This record gives sequence, structure tokens and C-alpha cells, in this order.
Amino acid sequence: MNTLRKTALALAASLLTCSAGAQITFYQDEGFRGRAFTTNKPVRDFNSVGFNDRASSVVVESGRWEVCENSNFGGECVVLRTGSYSSLGAMGLNDQLSSVRPTSLRRTSAPDAPTPMREPDYAWRRRPQEAVFEAPVTAVRAVMGAANERCWVEREQVRGRDEPNAGRALLGAVLGGVIGHQIGGGTGKDLATVGGAVAGGVIGARSGNDDDTREVRRCTTTPNTTPAYWDVSYTFRGQQHRVQMASAPGATISVNRDGEPRQ
Repeated sequence: MNTLRKTALALAASLLTCSAGAQITFYQDEGFRGRAFTTNKPVRDFNSVGFNDRASSVVVESGRWEVCENSNFGGECVVLRTGSYSSLGAMGLNDQLSSVRPTSLRRTSAPDAPTPMREPDYAWRRRPQEAVFEAPVTAVRAVMGAANERCWVEREQVRGRDEPNAGRALLGAVLGGVIGHQIGGGTGKDLATVGGAVAGGVIGARSGNDDDTREVRRCTTTPNTTPAYWDVSYTFRGQQHRVQMASAPGATISVNRDGEPRQ
């Protein structure tokens, strides 16, 4: 009996040690940004920590963790391994998680999530237990993107509809004269020849104008009114800092003790 008790106590201690060494951090936004929540123990209901259905990215600092879409580890679950998951959307779990526990506490049939990034992409995300401070923003400059160019192709006439065509007029006059010469006789033939030449010239000059077109590429440029980024200056502990941000800041931005931006 004593042996069984010792074995059970040793096993329990082993599980507790393993659980204490494991740690996982959830982030409200993708890319490890926004509000963060860290735990090293099971959480049956994320409502208790104000994080229900809010997680969009995760960093597993150590251990293996089972995350589930319902409280009390119900619904769809997956196992997250040590590494960084920049987006839970690929697993269909974005803003869906409600409970978490280390798999060291039990065996699980939940499948493993896709292979995570081995090295966390910290960027501006807040590290676990990292203190942050508010630094006053001193200047903001919106940097606009490149101007927008819109182009199209339209068909236009090379000459106006009533503009005479000298080449076709000459050819029409010759053909008209030949035809007119074959009509009537004597003076009438001469008049017909002249009349045919004049008429042929007019018709020839006007013919073909409708088909003299070409395709022309036209473009118009409009300024881009959407900023590509914001160039932000702020002060922290008497030193001036600058950073480029994807969105406009407020009166202050969050920084760590070294003055580096944090979200």
C-alpha cells in the first residue's frame, strides 16, 4: 500500500511539475498583437479571464496544450506544440477558443495543429510579463501611397467624317470619267465624261472615312488619399523616438522599458 501511495504521489508531483513548466500566451489580434493573456495552468472557461472567443494568435512558450472552442474543454479541440501560431484563422478557430489545458494532465484524442513557427515573431508584440509604459506622441505625419492611374483604350477616327481624301478623290474621278465617257455621244458624251469625273471625285473623296480609325490608350491620374503608413515621433524618458505605424496613433503609444513600441 505504501508503495502504491508513493508511486501515486510521485506521479502527481511529476504532472504538477510538468504543468508548471508549460506556458501559453493568447493574443487578441493576429500577428501576436493586441491584448494578451498568459497561463501555465488549465483554464476551463475563458470568461473567467475576460478572453472568451477573443484569441486570434498564440505563442506556446513550452509544453503541449489542448485548446477547445467550448468551455470545459468541449467542442472542437486541437493540440498546440511549442512555437508560434500567427493566425488561428487557418484552423477555423479565430475568435473561437473558450478553454485550454496542458496535455500533460491527460491523454487526448485531439489532433495536432499544423506545425508552428519555431521562433516567435515578436515584432511589436508584448512579451509575457513585460512591463509597458505610455509614451506621449509628439508628431504624426501621414505618408500617402502612390497616385492611382486608370487607363483605358478607345477607338477614334484618324480624319473627320467630312475631310476629303485626295488619293481616293483622284481615283474616283478617273473611274467616274471612264464610266461617263461610255454614256451618250458627241457633246453629251463629253458632258457625261465631265459629270462622271466630278461625281466620282466627290464620292471617292468621301469614301473610306468611316473606316479610318485607330485605338488610342488614354490615362488619368488621381491622388491617393489613403495613407500608406504613419510616421510617428514620441518621447520616452527624455529621448526622442520615431516609428512607422500601420494605423494612426492616439495621444500616447505603449512602449517597453527600452522605449520600443508594444501592442
